[in-house]
Amino acid sequence: MNYFIQSLTYFRILISPIIFLLITVYDSYGWALFLFFLASISDYWDGFLARKYKLESTIGAVLDPIADKILVTFLILALSLELSSIFIGMVGGLMLVREFWVGALRDYSARQNNPDATKVTLLAKIKTLIQFVTFSSYLFGLFLNNSLILFSSNFVLFLALIITLQTGLSYTMSTFKQ
Repeated sequence: MNYFIQSLTYFRILISPIIFLLITVYDSYGWALFLFFLASISDYWDGFLARKYKLESTIGAVLDPIADKILVTFLILALSLELSSIFIGMVGGLMLVREFWVGALRDYSARQNNPDATKVTLLAKIKTLIQFVTFSSYLFGLFLNNSLILFSSNFVLFLALIITLQTGLSYTMSTFKQ
């Protein structure tokens, strides 16, 4: 079971560049949406199964958020390019800066023997869910060639940015709390 759980994380890492190519090279938005949906579901299941069967591991705790970051990075890049959107690029860039910052905070906290300062919070899980819903919305809009869905997705992306920045601030405050 442990190998299956880890394979779900590896799946997200490996499928990310394929989704990128499906969007940017092949204009195959339906397949990209389907694979992104599978990748999003795998994020839930690997954590759920690891907790249920008490197979949580250090490598899993490290790789799971990295797999999410890789997936999000490829989606931001693909959507920015495909939609020629400065807005997606800028907002996505800010979201990625937060991801790098939190990664640095986690490394710092581990070196200070304070890993609980950057332990994943419920709001951070909601952040990931909203990011995944946002990217699904963009992909669905591309698949249907529906500019209203694409336009509406910009508002959901902005909401995702606010939550993303809030969680980054929370982790920062927790890390440097005296």
